Amino acid sequence: MTGPTLLFAAAGAVALLLLLVTKGRVPAFPALLLTAVALALVTGTPASEVVARVQEGMAGTLGYIAVVIGLGAMIGALLERSGGAQAIARGLVARFGPDRAPWALALAGVLVATPVFFDVALVLLLPFAHAAAREAGRPVLRYALPLLAGLAVGHAFVPPTPGPVAVAGLVGADLGRVVLVGLVAGLPAVAIGGVWFGRFAGSRVAPDPAAVAWLEPDPDPPARPLTAVAAVGIVTLPLVLVLAGTMLGTSDGGTGWLRLVGHPFTALLLGLLAAIVVLRRRGTLDAAEVVSVCNRGLEPVGLIILVTGAGGVLGKVLVAAGADRVMADLASGSGLPVLLLAFSAAALVRVVQGSATVAMVTAAGLVAPLLAGQAGWLPALVTIAIAGGATVLSHVNDSGFWLVSKYLGLSEGDTFRVWTSLETIVGVVGFVVVLGLSLVLG
Repeated sequence: MTGPTLLFAAAGAVALLLLLVTKGRVPAFPALLLTAVALALVTGTPASEVVARVQEGMAGTLGYIAVVIGLGAMIGALLERSGGAQAIARGLVARFGPDRAPWALALAGVLVATPVFFDVALVLLLPFAHAAAREAGRPVLRYALPLLAGLAVGHAFVPPTPGPVAVAGLVGADLGRVVLVGLVAGLPAVAIGGVWFGRFAGSRVAPDPAAVAWLEPDPDPPARPLTAVAAVGIVTLPLVLVLAGTMLGTSDGGTGWLRLVGHPFTALLLGLLAAIVVLRRRGTLDAAEVVSVCNRGLEPVGLIILVTGAGGVLGKVLVAAGADRVMADLASGSGLPVLLLAFSAAALVRVVQGSATVAMVTAAGLVAPLLAGQAGWLPALVTIAIAGGATVLSHVNDSGFWLVSKYLGLSEGDTFRVWTSLETIVGVVGFVVVLGLSLVLG
């Protein structure tokens, strides 16, 4: 299949999916699978191999996402039932006030997602945005979107998160300069795409409260609720372990213990065990209640896991058909200036295959030859231009799209209006700041 035909097929697949879920009212999980199967057949995948593509896409996505969501959901359920989430939210709103709390959540998102994978940070922190919105009596999007924008910037713009570290290595950028440029470009992106857009969207888009009823606090709180300090410690433990594994794992004398303990799976498991021990020792929950709460926490995330896996199937089919290579070739042959080329290449690959990190590494491979022998600030600027491109236009083949949809109680259409718009604003604002810096720094 030729490049233009393949791109037309990919666009048709997204249109078909939107038609199924918005007009046909087909549930997202079967709609994604139907779209992926149709796209595989249209792009030339033999009928005998279509099922294998579906299995590979589900396995490749859920091998990571299912564990993260499952463990994170149990930690979140324990914090909600114990009163810990409400204690943190009350402290946040009391300390910063209802109007400044979104700024605090945005900054927390940047700090947490810098060392921690986006999906891990999202499932751990988004329940606190719900709790803060309840405490302040404001729309949840006014608190959730600043947090999400901070997570997006921390994930793509600021080392030591893997994407910008890998890109800096490929294009020969100084990591310290990447951090500076990433923060200078990322903070305005968080302000505009998170805090200010959150105010706009919060007054216009109303999530479905029934869809996130599982995040509501228990109407019968425990006799000895968890304190805010203890709740922060429980949430912080897995984040600190992941950070330690990221920063120190490579110098662990070859034993690999830090890499094991710092892996998100192990870190979240240890965080869950710590939560259970603290709640049992304090007398907040007894053994039977802990088991019951953990089981209830898993019940609503089954759909999230399946839908996220199906989104991975669609991405797998697109990559197997070569759509990512077509996009990359299209960008590299465009003759654009290097910063615009870096942004465009990352954005095109991001649209096709979903992963911001993969889009960043692919784009870096394309532009690296153009930076051979370059010193100074240009490689760092290119790195963040790539980060901006890899952030825009998150849609149905990105696990973040479905996590946001289910954790905020948004329909697929509203998720496009809210989440896809937020990601695009963040990426574009970051890139515009990079262009401005290029004029100043040369």
